[in-house]
Amino acid sequence: MKKITTTALFALALGVSTSALRAEEVKIGAPAWTGAQAIAHLIQEVVVSRIGGTAELVPGDNAAIFAAMDAGKGDIDVHPDVWLPNQQSFTKKYVDGTGNVALSDKPYEGKQSFCVTKQFSEANGVTSIFDLARPEIAALMDGDGNGKGEIWVGAPGWASANVNQVKVRDYGLLPFMEPIRADQSVMTATVGDSIKKEIGYAFYCYSPHAIWFQHDIVRLEEPEFDPAKYKALQPDQDPNWYENSKVMTEDALKNVQVAYSKSLGERSPAITEFLKNMQLTGEDVSNFAFQIEGGKPADQVAKEWVAENSDRVDGWLGL
Repeated sequence: MKKITTTALFALALGVSTSALRAEEVKIGAPAWTGAQAIAHLIQEVVVSRIGGTAELVPGDNAAIFAAMDAGKGDIDVHPDVWLPNQQSFTKKYVDGTGNVALSDKPYEGKQSFCVTKQFSEANGVTSIFDLARPEIAALMDGDGNGKGEIWVGAPGWASANVNQVKVRDYGLLPFMEPIRADQSVMTATVGDSIKKEIGYAFYCYSPHAIWFQHDIVRLEEPEFDPAKYKALQPDQDPNWYENSKVMTEDALKNVQVAYSKSLGERSPAITEFLKNMQLTGEDVSNFAFQIEGGKPADQVAKEWVAENSDRVDGWLGL
């Protein structure tokens, strides 16, 4: 009864018939990181259970999702977790450039850093990113015996991984630390393993993320953000992005929001209005990620959250 009532009210609010709402459908891009997966499933749950439409999740990286949204053919309509300015090269091209993609105006806040475990930090006096350039510290982080410590900079295809790779160079860490790219599940497992073995491991960390609930970790200090010392280019901006970038400060705080194809507004106006009004917090997303990383299926996490936060969802739907 709740679903039927809210769907009917939503239809009246938009001036469309309930039968039209049933025909609405959306394809949601599902990047690999857990926060994006969580939000993608949440959008799917609201569309299906509260709007009465259909929603499909489509795996893809940032480049593929943005290109599909720009094409406007409905192959992928939504990117659930756009980090800015990390993905600014895409928004400049498709939001500011072609104008075929729109951003929601209700972001949540994200913060990016490098981390080590609290245990390793306290045992070895590691509190700054520059402590990783101490030879004795690098030696304690050498997991493969090649003479350098490992520092996870992100997953393949992440814009942030490119920035972090430049940071490792410009912070003077390359003689001591080897930048590693791998899926974030590898990073999470390695953090847990390093705690059990009482060894060192440095890694790119960000919030919101489940890891803050899973392990005791600490951020390493970096120079305060200074835009004059932060030139981070991406491969689609400059084929020599690595050589021509220069990053000597921490990242600015991020705005994280939903992006969607403008063509969705014509095909599925109710879903588009919902995406415009959707408002999450970093704590919400960390909680989602923690539950998913703990083994609960993402669709179940979304279903339970929607049921427990009916009033918030009503607000997103204009009810």
